[in-house]
Amino acid sequence: MNTHETIDGYIAAQPASVRPLLEKVRETIRAAAPDAIEKIAWQMPTFWQGENLIHFAAFKNHLGIYPGDLSQTPFAEKLQEYRHTKGAIQFPYDQPVDYELIAEITAYRVRTVSLPAV
Repeated sequence: MNTHETIDGYIAAQPASVRPLLEKVRETIRAAAPDAIEKIAWQMPTFWQGENLIHFAAFKNHLGIYPGDLSQTPFAEKLQEYRHTKGAIQFPYDQPVDYELIAEITAYRVRTVSLPAV
């Protein structure tokens, strides 16, 4: 099992063909969550802002995005074209990655963690 201390280390350890995609995902999330802290959590690149906002990870055939529970969000229709569970989305490497969707989900997560507790 590989463990990495930084997102840079995680990305550097991935196949060369996947690294540009991971860098683009990182940039996309960073733009949508500029105040978030980058770290490794659950052995995945993670953006944290009071709690884990979103994780991403490289797998053999897909990029995994883990934004937490999306079951009660406005993304249901957009997620229909991807394999997903309530807390994970798979973007196959043989299809274009929807960076705009990743940005929208990240911005949604920033808003939800920024809301005051009721």
